[in-house]
Amino acid sequence: MSNYLDSFPIKVLLIEDDEDDYVFTRELLADVHVPRYQLDWVSTYEAGLQAIVAQQYDIYLLDYRLGERNGLELLSQVKELPYRVSIILLSGVADRTVDLKAMELGAIDFLYKDEITVSTLERSLRYAMRQKQVELVLQEQAERERLIREITQQIRESLDLDDILNTTVAEVRQFLAVDRVVIYRLHPDLSGEVVVESVSSPQLSILGRTIQDSCFQNHWHSLYQRGRISAIDNVATSSIRPCHADLLTSLQVKANLVFPILQGETLWGLLIAHQCAAPRKWQQTEVDLLSQVSSQLAIMIQQSELYRQIQSLNNNLEQQVHQRTAQLQEAFEFEATLKRITDKVRDSLDENQILQTAVEELVAALDAEACDIGWYDFEQKTITISYESVRAEVSPALGRVASIAQLPEIHGQTLEGRSVQFCLAAPINLALRESNNRFSILAAPMSDEQGVFGNLWLFKPALEFFSEVEIRLIQQVANQCAIALRQARLYEAAQNQVEELERLNCLKDDFLNTVSHELRTPMANIKMATQMLEIVLQQAGILGTAVGPVDRYFQILQDECRREINLINDLLDLARLDAEVEPLNLTEVDLGTFIPRVAEPFLERSHTQQQQLEVHLPADLPPLMTSFAGIERILTELLNNACKYTPPHQSILIAVQPTPDFMQIRITNTGVEIPDDERDRIFDRFYRIPRNDPWKYGGTGLGLALVKKLVEYLGGSITVESGNQQTCFMVALPIE
Repeated sequence: MSNYLDSFPIKVLLIEDDEDDYVFTRELLADVHVPRYQLDWVSTYEAGLQAIVAQQYDIYLLDYRLGERNGLELLSQVKELPYRVSIILLSGVADRTVDLKAMELGAIDFLYKDEITVSTLERSLRYAMRQKQVELVLQEQAERERLIREITQQIRESLDLDDILNTTVAEVRQFLAVDRVVIYRLHPDLSGEVVVESVSSPQLSILGRTIQDSCFQNHWHSLYQRGRISAIDNVATSSIRPCHADLLTSLQVKANLVFPILQGETLWGLLIAHQCAAPRKWQQTEVDLLSQVSSQLAIMIQQSELYRQIQSLNNNLEQQVHQRTAQLQEAFEFEATLKRITDKVRDSLDENQILQTAVEELVAALDAEACDIGWYDFEQKTITISYESVRAEVSPALGRVASIAQLPEIHGQTLEGRSVQFCLAAPINLALRESNNRFSILAAPMSDEQGVFGNLWLFKPALEFFSEVEIRLIQQVANQCAIALRQARLYEAAQNQVEELERLNCLKDDFLNTVSHELRTPMANIKMATQMLEIVLQQAGILGTAVGPVDRYFQILQDECRREINLINDLLDLARLDAEVEPLNLTEVDLGTFIPRVAEPFLERSHTQQQQLEVHLPADLPPLMTSFAGIERILTELLNNACKYTPPHQSILIAVQPTPDFMQIRITNTGVEIPDDERDRIFDRFYRIPRNDPWKYGGTGLGLALVKKLVEYLGGSITVESGNQQTCFMVALPIE
């Protein structure tokens, strides 16, 4: 695009209702020689607006007073136009308010008529020209950026090289306003062909012309290959070689721009702009534009070449793809069939259903005539057909017993773990099944860790064979059947073991309940007799007067009696909780007073054992709806446990933390840990940590089991954390 300000003179329109002012302005401009101005005059508001809308002038001098209307009204109308207009406001009165309003409405400058001189008018016009020049540069830059953006977008969105090249040369020609833009493609012999063009007139077309340019071949090819560009403003006066000048003249070229299109270090071709009507002074912005376009074209051509190579590669690979498609499809169907059969086999843990499913699915999947599963009997040296699936026209063989010696080579290979494909001549009644037909047969071994225990037999018509994929499928199904059988047998053994353990556990619970009930009355009598004996011995002066063997033996008798009674009571309590026959009697419990009362008996015990027992309760604890006896038993058992196992000089802490739905009670004791591998078992009945001395700590082994049962009975949960030389039992009970 040529520079707008290169065209002279500059056209100025004076919109003024006073002719004297026009004459005065004309005389002033006559004294300005560079640049030269052409001044015209209209005297009405309407004529001025019409000239502005028609964009007939470069600069407009607008009088503020135009009859009954004023210049501000005209500025308001002009501001609504979609393009910018260079207007200088002329005013006979110095009014700062009018000046500011005029500038707000888009006036470039304002002049007071009484102060207008040649210099002030020239300064204002030059300022307007500079503003217009800046706008033209910005417009040109925006147009250039738009063109590059569109070309780049085309490269990203299209792989049609011809379409992109044609669109590009058309856009470039329109932007530069030249007569011809071509893309010249080089041949290996350095001749070339015009492969794309855009022309202003059909008479200028050179599309498809092959050109032999000895100057280019001998002198300029290497220069363009290194990135040379050429900008000739006038072919007739340039210093180019005569041979090249003759070529350009024959093509009607008066001025041209030439840019290389490179592919790596190879010169692919040239991007050329021709001005044919007259010589032309090329602007640097135009050179920069074509440089960018040639770079984008290089990217575009490289991308297209890569796409062509890919297409060629795709065409070469297409045949291979077709050849592989059938194999892949077969493999896919193999995987899908194997998965379907495997899923069905694994859906059951019943041995009969597993094997019957396998034979039926194989017949359906492979379109086989029959499928059998036979078990080996190595003592009898026979194989028995235990499962089968056959088509209607094939005779059944279920239950048939055949000697291994009848097919020694076949059984020899399957017993070594190898599948065998073979064909037997009719009749085959002695070997596998009664039939007058010939079959193609595949035998696949079924094995476990102890070796081969049976075979899968597949039958097809004699002229058909099992493919490698089918053989792999049958082998995989045989393996899956073996795995499923092992799982089914393990599951059956586990179920039998679980049932036996449950039976033994029920017998144990029944025995303990019976013994507990049977022992409760004798133990009550023993306790009463012990108490009576204590009274008699004290009255006789034998007991309590001095510490001796009788006192020690009597204390052992009392302690063991108490221990047995506690054991019986715990067993009976657990039995009642297991039976879930007792109703849950809920009452409102104030933990603020309840917990200190429960902890009080343990204060003396902890003091005696050199332990520190603390109770931390927050103020305003909400009441807890629960079983009074149940929570008392829970806290008593946990505190008894804590006192029993906490070493001297360590602490026991009782803390309560309410949440919106639960009351959390924590009992923590320091100086002791529960091993990780024992933590999950401490709530089991009669379980004691192996490393603890049962004679030192005593107990029934039922306390924590009873606590857990009680907590669950109350709708709560209990957990334990242990580490860093402390153990914490956390009981969470619902508040309501």
